[in-house]
Amino acid sequence: MIRDLCDGQLEGAEIGSTEIMFTPEKIKGGIHTADTKTAGSVCLLMQVSMPCVLFAASASELRLKGGTNAEMAPQIDYTTMVFKPIVEKFGFKFNCDIKMRGYYPKGGGEVIVRMSPVKQLNPINLTDRGSVTKIYGRAFVAGVLPFKVAKDMAAAAVRCIRKEIRDLYVNIQPVQEPKDQAFGNGNGIIIIAETSTGCLFAGSSLGKRGVNADKVGIEAAEMLLANLRHGGAVDEYLQDQLIIFMALACGVSRIKTGPVTLHTQTAIHFAEQLAKAKFSVKKSEDEDASKDTYVIECQGIGMTNPYL
Repeated sequence: MIRDLCDGQLEGAEIGSTEIMFTPEKIKGGIHTADTKTAGSVCLLMQVSMPCVLFAASASELRLKGGTNAEMAPQIDYTTMVFKPIVEKFGFKFNCDIKMRGYYPKGGGEVIVRMSPVKQLNPINLTDRGSVTKIYGRAFVAGVLPFKVAKDMAAAAVRCIRKEIRDLYVNIQPVQEPKDQAFGNGNGIIIIAETSTGCLFAGSSLGKRGVNADKVGIEAAEMLLANLRHGGAVDEYLQDQLIIFMALACGVSRIKTGPVTLHTQTAIHFAEQLAKAKFSVKKSEDEDASKDTYVIECQGIGMTNPYL
């Protein structure tokens, strides 16, 4: 997909290959389609293409096909409800239209992403966590699964959160995905906590065959609670997704996180190697010592779009 986005050459991109050679040329906008043909994640396609099309010659429309709610990747709801509002702080907007939802193992989902290029990205500062002001989410079923499963996931998640956070109303909507907007069978839940300073945290989980609905709801709730305990301003799944934008931005970006994940360490390593951005990761001073909180700081390279 990236090869096509920028008229590049790509060698060795086949199954079993241990080495690829990629030579990019001019990034061009326009309409591009990428189809995993499985439940391969449309969100991962979006992750890899977004930094490129921001520096394209003209506006882009990406038609991404595969899994919208798949394991080992962000769910599309996370991408639209958490990633989107935060990443737009870098100074761009994108539109994400979910045409069809698709689940493991068949996929069949389709998402259309539209965005215009920018001249340059602004740095961000996400270090002030604030206090949690609301908790909301959606528990969904699709295909042949009974609506009761969605209600059970939501109820179990609410009960779990209530044990720790008593003073907030927790609004998790059970949803039956419309037949014409979901391909195959699936169920899952995403729960989001919003803070007074506009930070967003999430916990999510997908149903699997033989796993009862309560367990799925509790898993998502526990993930959210764990992300709220560390005192950072982003959750563990957002931290690594912001690294490339911090590297490309003009100026110093700072994000406060919980424990730095292996994904984030890897993203920093390659951003330093490839973009020559400079990162520092330091234990946060202003927390009590019991909290495992860090500040990731980056002097961005101030990438400018040569076509604008």
